[in-house]
Amino acid sequence: MFKKSTSTIEPCHLSQVALLQYVAIRTYQETFSDTNSEALLQQYYKESLNIEKLSAQLQNTNSEFYFLYATSNTSESISENEAKNTDAKLAGFLKLNVDSAQTDIFDAEALEVEKIYILKDFLSQGLGKKLISFAIERAIEQNKKYLWLGVWEHNFPALTFYQKMGFEQFGEHDFNMGGDIQKDLLLKRVL
Repeated sequence: MFKKSTSTIEPCHLSQVALLQYVAIRTYQETFSDTNSEALLQQYYKESLNIEKLSAQLQNTNSEFYFLYATSNTSESISENEAKNTDAKLAGFLKLNVDSAQTDIFDAEALEVEKIYILKDFLSQGLGKKLISFAIERAIEQNKKYLWLGVWEHNFPALTFYQKMGFEQFGEHDFNMGGDIQKDLLLKRVL
């Protein structure tokens, strides 16, 4: 069932790093707990989603984090007092990289969508499309020629979504998920 929602995208600031960590872990857990062991997930959180690492990323001028706020009829969601609309809940987040912050390509003409996660309560509301559209706008504003991202080869819903959004596979890379080396497919959308 498709539920319509209103949404806004707001920059994430260093003072919100604990909230970023919380929503990153929660969305990752919701997305990958059915296909990965709890031990692997916990190791990944410890290595990749700790406060120090997220703080450093937030301070990198070549990376941008954004929170996605949305209204929804569901009761299970994250409240955020800083939302402009008091009915809006934190629904997910986005991380974009350019230049040296990119994880693989390091192309001055590219913008990487490194992280795009939406809480389960807000899926099927068109919010993923809104985040990709926002990433496209940011890329155009920065005179980039294409977007690229990596997605786990077994994340079939995400692969289908990206294909519908005009992305095509151009490569693959290894992804260290808490010590388990998994394969990500690299996808590209020319602007």
